[in-house]
Amino acid sequence: MAPRLRREASHRTSGYVRIVVQHAVISGAGIGGPALAHQLAARGWRTTVIERYPERRDEGQNVDIRGAAREVVRRMGIDADVRAANTTEVGMRFVRDDGSTAAAFPVSPGTDGPTAELEILRGELSRILIEHSDSTDFRFGTRIADVVDHGERVTVTLDDGDIIDADLLVIAEGLYSRTRRFVAATEVNDLGMYIAYATIPRRDDDDNWWIWQHATESRSVHLRPDNLGTTRAMLSFISDVRGLDDLGREDLNAILRRTFDDLGDVTPRILDELDAGAPMYFSSVGQLSSPAWSKGRVALLGDAAHCNATFGGAGTSLALIGAYILAGELGSGDDVLGALARYERLMKPFIDAAPLIRPRMLRLMNPRTRSGIRALHASAGVVAGPVGRALSSAASVAGKLPINLSAGDPQLPSYR
Repeated sequence: MAPRLRREASHRTSGYVRIVVQHAVISGAGIGGPALAHQLAARGWRTTVIERYPERRDEGQNVDIRGAAREVVRRMGIDADVRAANTTEVGMRFVRDDGSTAAAFPVSPGTDGPTAELEILRGELSRILIEHSDSTDFRFGTRIADVVDHGERVTVTLDDGDIIDADLLVIAEGLYSRTRRFVAATEVNDLGMYIAYATIPRRDDDDNWWIWQHATESRSVHLRPDNLGTTRAMLSFISDVRGLDDLGREDLNAILRRTFDDLGDVTPRILDELDAGAPMYFSSVGQLSSPAWSKGRVALLGDAAHCNATFGGAGTSLALIGAYILAGELGSGDDVLGALARYERLMKPFIDAAPLIRPRMLRLMNPRTRSGIRALHASAGVVAGPVGRALSSAASVAGKLPINLSAGDPQLPSYR
């Protein structure tokens, strides 16, 4: 049976004047959801954020804030907090099997290399956004069970039995959102890569570089610093087998052990920590472009609407930009449906400017053979050298987000 859809402005009385306060329900307390709540509250909206996890999630790897998103962070007034929570990463190095450096891309202010000027842990950015949204009603440990759009209002039923009438529902749940079906039935395009993200104890010999080590059969090992005294590790591999991300932790540990056990150097340390219960998130790499970002009074935000690739580096920046534009348009008047149409029109150029990650690109960046790895390292060495730096940004090596505020690129609207 097709999902049922169910609006109602919220009202309060001040003296003899009836003040209409519009209300938005937002599903997802990661990045886009709290960012939208913050910006809507600043424009006089009442906001309720729904999150299925029982509490705010502190885990998560490094995320980038690039280009126009840096200006969004500044306009939101959280720039100082974000900079204070920087991961301390000083750049990215491709390393060989013996630990020597094949190519290095240090952070360069004002450019978009593999390591962003504003590099922050996902959990830290979520914390900052939530702490700056103190007027928002955050409801953890529940999720949306049903949605009914009445035309002039939307009714949201939660799985704990609570029912909320609002002017708008925004789904900001990420790539694998189940609630997206209330807007459009869109399949995720699986790109054939898996990544295990882990948090492991920091060692004395861990430095502040992002270390990327390639191995044959399209495998990669990553170590990245954080600002919390631990080290973030990633194990990635390309596989034709689908559905591995549905397996339990014990089975995943066994698969990772079997896949990476022949590698020396840093890999045994990661595998041992995973076997000992280190926090891990395992996911396939996918992409999605929903044919519609809204249906009536239900809208999509961030990866739930558009995702060029879960590992391409653009998602966080685009979620922040999208939240800013959506809130700005909603705050420009009482026409919710018109605001949703303008949001999609204004946001599309930013999506089009972001790189589309294709399976071939993943295989180029994760070679199967030793000769392929040597060729990649040689190419990266040229780009990282003086000639390469003069000709192009190091961002092209990692497929990062080429959005900035220069002439010819998408420009952020200005809102009061």
